[in-house]
Amino acid sequence: MDYFNAFWVGGAICALVQILMEKTKMLPGRIMVLLVCTGALLGAIQIYQPFIEFAGAGASVPLLGFGNTLWKGVKEAVDESGFLGIFQGGFKASAVGIAAALIFGYLASLIFQPKMKK
Repeated sequence: MDYFNAFWVGGAICALVQILMEKTKMLPGRIMVLLVCTGALLGAIQIYQPFIEFAGAGASVPLLGFGNTLWKGVKEAVDESGFLGIFQGGFKASAVGIAAALIFGYLASLIFQPKMKK
């Protein structure tokens, strides 16, 4: 049942974002920022963590989950370091995921040798 919940929740998030892209004139970059900020806001009001416990990777992998991860990192760092935690918490919490994305993206570019569009 965990796989099923992850699948339909992740699919629903992606479908809603696709509808948002098709029906509005928002640019993809702004939609991505909206998703990250929404995830952070839902994490701040403590709605997103129960959602992650229900849907697993279906809720934690999309950009909403990234915003929630940033929020949790900032919250923990502020508790430990005070005001400076606002600036360092998000970096600490998301460093592994960002590094993995960069490394695997680079390795994929070596394997598949992408070319510029003409």
